[in-house]
Amino acid sequence: MQKEDTTWFASWFDSPYYHILYKDRDDSEAANFMDRLTQHLHLHPSSKILDLACGKGRHSRYLSSLGYDVTGVDLSSQSILYAKKFEKDNLIFSVHDMSLPYTVSKFDAVFNLFTSFGYFEKEEDNLKTIKAIKTNLINNGVAVIDFLNVAYVASNLVKNETKIVEGISFKIKREISNGYIKKHISFSVDNRTYNYTEKVKAIALEDFKSYFKNAGLQLKQTFGDYHLNPFDAATSERLILIFAV
Repeated sequence: MQKEDTTWFASWFDSPYYHILYKDRDDSEAANFMDRLTQHLHLHPSSKILDLACGKGRHSRYLSSLGYDVTGVDLSSQSILYAKKFEKDNLIFSVHDMSLPYTVSKFDAVFNLFTSFGYFEKEEDNLKTIKAIKTNLINNGVAVIDFLNVAYVASNLVKNETKIVEGISFKIKREISNGYIKKHISFSVDNRTYNYTEKVKAIALEDFKSYFKNAGLQLKQTFGDYHLNPFDAATSERLILIFAV
């Protein structure tokens, strides 16, 4: 039986079953969001973008197709191994811990997308990541964090769900406890039972404002969905933050 540990993201994101469970994520939605976001930010066609915690690189690949010079980094070696199959002149991938500055280059924009923040056990690591993003930016660069809206999640929590993907029955239980939004995932393959827990810190807008203040960054705008509609704490599904030095 696979036990939960304090670095769940390192083991779960490298598991083949993670990629099976989430195989049907909406690439068209991701592409439309990238279109709207890059147009809103008025990024120059030659801009260098860092896709922080890029996973298997779906956002990175699309951004590179728009002509941007894109670097995708992720802690998961298996995700990066897959993503590297798509490398080209304006698209590279690397294994990297997002809480540390990526010292290879500086970027016009840093994107942290699809709730790829708040995984750490230690609160100081969240602030370290924000400070690392600042270090990754050029002067006048801009950063984006696409996070969940804690209040919306709390009021719309589906506590129990079963998803069958590729013949595997994933039993999912959700809860909010000890300041974290947790998703407990259990399934069996070849008579072996697996248990993983995804944990995301319940970070609200005011918490992010505190991070930005401590890191010397300015929150410029907030949006509540991938269509870039205004953020509403009660009804918005997402919390999309645009910030800069």
